Amino acid sequence: MWRCGVSSLKPNCYFHCKRNYLSLSKSNLTKHPITKYSNYSSLTMTTITESDVGILCFISNLPGFRGILKQRYSDFIVNEVDTEGNVVHLTSLDAPPEEGETKISDQLNKNYASEIEKFRSLACEIDVDQLEAFINQITSGSEEDISPIVLSPDSDKSHRTAMHNFFKENLRFLVTDTVDGPDSSSKCIRVRLNSGNKNKGRNSNKRKRGDRPYDSRGSSHWPAHLGNFLRFHLFKENKDTQEALGLIGKMLGIQPRSFGFAGTKDKRSVSTQRVTVFKQYASRLAALNDRLIGIKVGDFCYVKDDLLLGQLLGNRFTIVLRGVVADSEDTIQASAESLGRHGFINYFGLQRFGSGSIPTHHIGATLLRGEWKAAASTILDPREGERNIISKAREYYKQTGDIDGTLKQLPRHLVAERAMLQCLKKSPGNYLQALKAIPRTLRMMYVHSYQSYLWNHAASVRVQKYGSSEVVLGDLVYSKGDDAEKTEVVPPEHEDNSLEDAYDCGQLDEISGKDLPLEKNNLVKVITASDISTGNYNIEDVVLPMTGSRIIYPMNEVADVYRDMAKKDGISLTGSVHNIKEFSIISMTGSYRRVFQKPIDFRWDLLSYTDGNLALSETDIDKIAKTKPVNPVKEENPTNGTEGEEPFNHLEQLESFEDEKKFSTDDNEVEVSREAEPPQVHSPPDLNSLEPQKALKLAFTLPASCYATMAIRELLKTSTSVAFHKTLNQ
Repeated sequence: MWRCGVSSLKPNCYFHCKRNYLSLSKSNLTKHPITKYSNYSSLTMTTITESDVGILCFISNLPGFRGILKQRYSDFIVNEVDTEGNVVHLTSLDAPPEEGETKISDQLNKNYASEIEKFRSLACEIDVDQLEAFINQITSGSEEDISPIVLSPDSDKSHRTAMHNFFKENLRFLVTDTVDGPDSSSKCIRVRLNSGNKNKGRNSNKRKRGDRPYDSRGSSHWPAHLGNFLRFHLFKENKDTQEALGLIGKMLGIQPRSFGFAGTKDKRSVSTQRVTVFKQYASRLAALNDRLIGIKVGDFCYVKDDLLLGQLLGNRFTIVLRGVVADSEDTIQASAESLGRHGFINYFGLQRFGSGSIPTHHIGATLLRGEWKAAASTILDPREGERNIISKAREYYKQTGDIDGTLKQLPRHLVAERAMLQCLKKSPGNYLQALKAIPRTLRMMYVHSYQSYLWNHAASVRVQKYGSSEVVLGDLVYSKGDDAEKTEVVPPEHEDNSLEDAYDCGQLDEISGKDLPLEKNNLVKVITASDISTGNYNIEDVVLPMTGSRIIYPMNEVADVYRDMAKKDGISLTGSVHNIKEFSIISMTGSYRRVFQKPIDFRWDLLSYTDGNLALSETDIDKIAKTKPVNPVKEENPTNGTEGEEPFNHLEQLESFEDEKKFSTDDNEVEVSREAEPPQVHSPPDLNSLEPQKALKLAFTLPASCYATMAIRELLKTSTSVAFHKTLNQ
């Protein structure tokens, strides 16, 4: 039975910082600057800790307790909340009937003698015979793989165009593309079955190993009554969003840019989100469900517009903390109720700063200083903690400078590195151009990471100096409608993004919307003595700026954090040493972020279990399986959970966060951490024991851009790094 997050505790007026963290007073801000390196390639460091990026304080002074985060992927369930406030679930795997496909597939049942005769006027006899045999194989319902046919070499482009048009006009169940001929001066037309059609050969859509992906640019005969985009719900387990869509795109033979989505979801989780794809039939995607591993698609419908980054209100989380050990159940209850009542400090989580041994905000600082060669070297050079195949490729390039050889070794998911190397091959020594070759979404991540680094430290100073219970003189707040004070008008954070290419999504998180209309302006004001006396504002209204040219800073000591830390890193917040706008803070608008965040529709329950291999939450696939058998997701042994959640409508509560709406990754966790963890008071339970163990199950919604791991951190008072929680499993 869920318990609501309502507490009889008095409002907590205290804050609590880890005792092993350094104080953040102005006098010792010099202890944590990002050192300015003349050559970043010589930099070696271990993975960052929470204190390195300013995650220092807690709201409550309650004791923490032991709990294992993400022991199973189903212990961390994420469901997107759409712009109407509806929680997105996968409820059906079936494709609706589609007239467009029916009309095309009906062609398989007719006689093609007249079309063959028309083709005879364009092609040689060999090609005519080949095409006729190909059509007969298709219409016969052969169980064998139906391989493409390649027509005779043709060096006449206008004739090839006429051939392509013939197939488009007369044989719509076939598609063509152009491939290289036997010599450099000729090309050949390849003909294949349109894989969007269902035919009787069960393996006809399989592409043989080694065959090149087909060129797919959408259908010129797309039915007028259907929207140009197919929207579907993507369910995935232990896959990040880009990885899942990359696999689906590869099976469909389409480019990653064909997909649209509102935000990425955590890899180490079970998640459901909306996705759009350009001019693809639902039956094509539904047919992939039997072949996809760790992924399911369903709830198909056709829509006019594609999804853009940031078009969501937030995410609904269902989280299970296993192996819970505390002084008493009262400790757990007090902590859970405090989280529901007071919330948590809205830090950018560790995921914001990258999963490698070189934090992304270090690279951002280098870019802001205009050190192009150093930034390029930092991205390309060997680093600690990477897989052997990547380390070898990086070391090979550092030792030899052989770009072609490095590209052969470097995994394709390292998009930034590959883009830079390809550019350096064309323009040796042009490091700025190489950096600009990185997809914009990815390269801007570095600078935004540095902004987040400053924000986190400022938030810690705000809590350390002024507490977490009330507004103080000089605070910044979102202005309320009746406030007559003059306000500063600043648009929402708006980091332009593109989906030019696939990128390593594990390095990305909560990037703001792409080409979204500015629905309303944020009105931000400085708290005055009059505001404090009237009590118009409370602690939940307090915001801090993300640095930029159109923001204002608090009129108290918190403002010094931004200037002092940036100065120590050799960065000016009011000028630039170079004229490259995208790598300059003064060319960015800036934005504001709430310092404190309460979980919405917060529920919790304390469970008992004996088998650590059994799921304690129901996934969407579990719910579908109750009504209709489905092939299980193969990444994890599926078990129907004992607890479920009904969808909530969060529109009313989330609307107030529209001004902070961002593209969220909801905690793509850092894979490796060498953080010096605080000593653990409690001994871990034997996970294989049949003795009853406790689990704390939480369900809550957060606005886009908020990190669920920061809520868990407030609850447990321990590190949120993946490596730390892995040690609890040992």
